[in-house]
Amino acid sequence: MDETSTTSTRPYLLRALHEWCSDNGLTPYLVVQADDSVQVPPAFVQDGQIVLNVSYDATSGLQMDNDFIHFKARFGGKPHEIILPVGRVVAIYARETGQGMSFPPEDPQLMDAAAFAPAEPPAAKAPVVQLVSSTKDESPASSTDGDDEPPPPPPAGKRPALKLVK
Repeated sequence: MDETSTTSTRPYLLRALHEWCSDNGLTPYLVVQADDSVQVPPAFVQDGQIVLNVSYDATSGLQMDNDFIHFKARFGGKPHEIILPVGRVVAIYARETGQGMSFPPEDPQLMDAAAFAPAEPPAAKAPVVQLVSSTKDESPASSTDGDDEPPPPPPAGKRPALKLVK
């Protein structure tokens, strides 16, 4: 089986991390690129993204398929049906620990063009989630200083965690 005929790993990883969060009593959150392909309340979209609590306590009828994530949730006390293409999910993480995974955003137009002409994938935009130390007494290094060097790895013995960068 070649690379072009395999299914995306994203929906499998999303389901696995959602299950891991749920099994460990953690609250799974999704970061979603909000565009015309997602069905979410627009009032809750900030900077083209929306962060959603997808725990079983916060959702009703949660279905995580290979192509879409469907559920009902309340926003401001009003029920909404949420439909998310899996390719628009850019991160999943546990609210309490920040542990999770980020994904490069998928561009539907680029995906359609790639089906006709095999080419190098486009360079992904920087993810909205960065790896930082999970200790409470340290602040993450600022990425606005302009140099292109990656941040130093966290000190040995401390577990990395994901943190939302706005």
